[in-house]
Amino acid sequence: MTRRTLALIAICGGSFLAFLDATIVNVSFPDIRRSFDDATNAQLSWILDGYFIVLAAFLIPAGGIADRLGRRRVFLASTAAFIAASALCAVAPSWQTLIAARVVQGLAAAVMVPVSLALLLPMFQIERRAAGIGIWGAAAALAAAFGPPLGGVLVEIADWRWIFLVNLPLGALVLAAGVRGLDESRDEHATGLPDLLASALSAIGLGLLALAIVEGNSWGWAAPRTVAAFVVALLLLLVVARRCTTHPRPLVDPALLRIPSFRWGNVGTLLFSMAFFSTILGNILFLTGVWQYSVLHAGLATVPGPLMSAIVAGPAGRLADRFGHRAVIVPGTLIYVAGLLTLRSAGAEPDYVGTWLPGMSMTGIGIGLAFPILGAAAAADITAERFGIASAVTGAFRQFGAVLGTAILVAIVGDPQTLAAAGAAADDAYLFGVGAALLAGVSALALRRAPAPIAAKPARQPVASR
Repeated sequence: MTRRTLALIAICGGSFLAFLDATIVNVSFPDIRRSFDDATNAQLSWILDGYFIVLAAFLIPAGGIADRLGRRRVFLASTAAFIAASALCAVAPSWQTLIAARVVQGLAAAVMVPVSLALLLPMFQIERRAAGIGIWGAAAALAAAFGPPLGGVLVEIADWRWIFLVNLPLGALVLAAGVRGLDESRDEHATGLPDLLASALSAIGLGLLALAIVEGNSWGWAAPRTVAAFVVALLLLLVVARRCTTHPRPLVDPALLRIPSFRWGNVGTLLFSMAFFSTILGNILFLTGVWQYSVLHAGLATVPGPLMSAIVAGPAGRLADRFGHRAVIVPGTLIYVAGLLTLRSAGAEPDYVGTWLPGMSMTGIGIGLAFPILGAAAAADITAERFGIASAVTGAFRQFGAVLGTAILVAIVGDPQTLAAAGAAADDAYLFGVGAALLAGVSALALRRAPAPIAAKPARQPVASR
């Protein structure tokens, strides 16, 4: 096996691991809840949000740190940390320990994702770089598709702890391939470190915001501690925004946000992520709580959505190149909304073929049309030398949406005690997804129209007959 092949295995494997653990845990959530019956849904939601928050907050500076210290070294160290955190998750004796281990896991993933991409790009000539990014993105998409069914199988044959143990052999494979295949590289011109204080403050601010949302029902929305959490979160995020205008290596360069396509593409990404990630968990809770599916059955029932997304995503890019980003994003959000409304129409009696399959298929098509094209729209007017940091910012916006979407979903669902209450909560959760997706479509309307068509050569005039 060539060094190049080993390097690709390591790079794509790192991407696969990071994104697998963003989806596989959702399907095991009901089983985790049964293991820790002393915890509420709101408390256990930090198993998801703890991962998303640190991934969102440290995704941007991680690439800058690796540029200076050495990308190969940092990638291998973060992969080893991810494996160790996964092992700790698997043996966690309490839900508090599990959350702490997930935070460490998310921090390692925040390094693995941008650094793996930075290691990949030099392996491809400029004219083939899009193909390289496509391979990397395919690994992430494969992880999203395989997460729920793989989690369902592992929980069915063993228990939820195996969803973390599976990372150990996969991580060992990534480490071994990386040691043998990756070459060291760094940015010799890099000076100073990114604004790590801003990253820490944004993590705390996002954490407090999620805390206020998930605990609002039990604490009371006007209770002093709820209000205090909202206020301190807002103040911390304002401090981060201020530091972005003064720090020599800001978390987010304000100049990027002055580019309309980048600004509106990321706003749309944030909103659509809220709809997407709330629906992932909401689907599992509905299938296991209302239709009484097993975890394995629920995981398999969600497969049509990711499959449709994978089928649609490639043609969606070609359509966007021809007709413009908003011509693809807006219909995508509307199809996604139609799918959510179809899922919402499902009653207490299981009807997979009549409601669930068409609903999941439509949401999958909508995701394939809207999600990747929102990211493409954000990068449309970015110069080549800033593509790395711009991609990291878009990734951070995606994870911000994951934090908020998951927190709001948990606040909506709560801890229903009856089947009727669970069904009503699911209806409200799907309506939230509808609203967030529609707002994403509205934000896409601010994107410019399709690029001007290339002028056709004038047709030759027929010679007049004498």
